[in-house]
Amino acid sequence: MNSAADWQELSRRVAELCVRTPATAGPEVLARDLAVLAPGLTFRQVLSRGGWYRLGGVVDANHVRLSDNLETWAEQQLAAHDDDLAALCDDYAEHGLRATRLTGRTRYFVAATGSGATDFVQIEIEELQEVVCHPLFVAENLPSGIEELIDPRGADVTCCAGAEPIGSPFLVLRRLTPVAAFLARMREQKPEAQPIHRFVEAWEGSSASAATQFSNHWVVVVREHLDRYRQAVLHATPVAALNGAAPRFAATFGMQGLALHQAMARYDKAVGYPMAWFFHMLTIRSAPYALANAVIDDVNAGFHYLPDRDVGVVKEWLYQPYAF
Repeated sequence: MNSAADWQELSRRVAELCVRTPATAGPEVLARDLAVLAPGLTFRQVLSRGGWYRLGGVVDANHVRLSDNLETWAEQQLAAHDDDLAALCDDYAEHGLRATRLTGRTRYFVAATGSGATDFVQIEIEELQEVVCHPLFVAENLPSGIEELIDPRGADVTCCAGAEPIGSPFLVLRRLTPVAAFLARMREQKPEAQPIHRFVEAWEGSSASAATQFSNHWVVVVREHLDRYRQAVLHATPVAALNGAAPRFAATFGMQGLALHQAMARYDKAVGYPMAWFFHMLTIRSAPYALANAVIDDVNAGFHYLPDRDVGVVKEWLYQPYAF
């Protein structure tokens, strides 16, 4: 399964799988069903991220749906009132209308397609639940603009406090990404390597690549939008596949030599691979940037506790820093 058409077909089949699979299905069930759709690929869930939402629709006081799209409904209603927000508020003040939101959790499944760091396919499956959210027109707190009507400040508290669900939770395919192909497309956009490419090159050049697969510990969050010339602009960010808090880097300012080496080793052991401190320094900031300088200062002072390949990776970053 190498061509774009193959991945498109798999994406279509995964989308159908999500429609017929209950949201209560665990990651083992989903991984097994994904493997059935793509024989030869072994999927596993490496990360689950929740706590986000998307705008939903509009319901009345009895939760009867008026629209599936709050933003479109608000724009149409405002246009029907000659862009007079006060008139719109007056017309609907007594109707008890409420917005809804889709609260979500994203499950990241990966399967290796080769031996390289980015030779894997990543599938993002969302678990969504629509809930009743903030009232749209409240006399003592009328919106001052359409943005405040659609997504007001403080709505998170309103929605989270005793939110009433509408319907059952459901699964939907967000995205299927052959990661190597996506990063190759990014390289075609700009001649110079972007941070994600340098991050992967650092991984492949370090001890981490010999110890474990990149996709065991990272997912790649991708975005794609059109610029003003209608050309696709691609973005990719590595996100540590930590289901829980990162371990604490137990080092103090000015630590060096054996004590610093021991702190780095403890951190790497807790995460599960060598040089974890370096890659987490660039992403989740669990280690300070100053750590890279301290390590090279130790090297220059004769403390050789890192392999040469890892020293080279750190020096390359110090020469031309980047972060996410």
